[in-house]
Amino acid sequence: MDDAPARISLAGSMTIYEAPAQKAQLLAALAGAAALDLDLAQVDEADTAGLQLLLLLRREGARAGKPVRVLGLGPALLDVLDRYGLGTAFADPSPRRADGAAGGQP
Repeated sequence: MDDAPARISLAGSMTIYEAPAQKAQLLAALAGAAALDLDLAQVDEADTAGLQLLLLLRREGARAGKPVRVLGLGPALLDVLDRYGLGTAFADPSPRRADGAAGGQP
């Protein structure tokens, strides 16, 4: 296992239809790295399955002592996070959002 974080970029949808394949991909990446950086700025469709996947990754990363950072959030994910009162749950002050604003929060 390398000390560098694995970096995964997802584009398109994070919905119930993509969740099983994305779950396998993301958990495998987390297992093989010291940390996981997610660029989700190009996600243009998301539902609660996408949100659940993000929460699962955070939980599994915490259990394994491996940080999971979200480096960018597309508008669809921002909407889902806001809908459930989690708008700041994936905030990171250093990266940029899809709209160019600082941080991962709206």
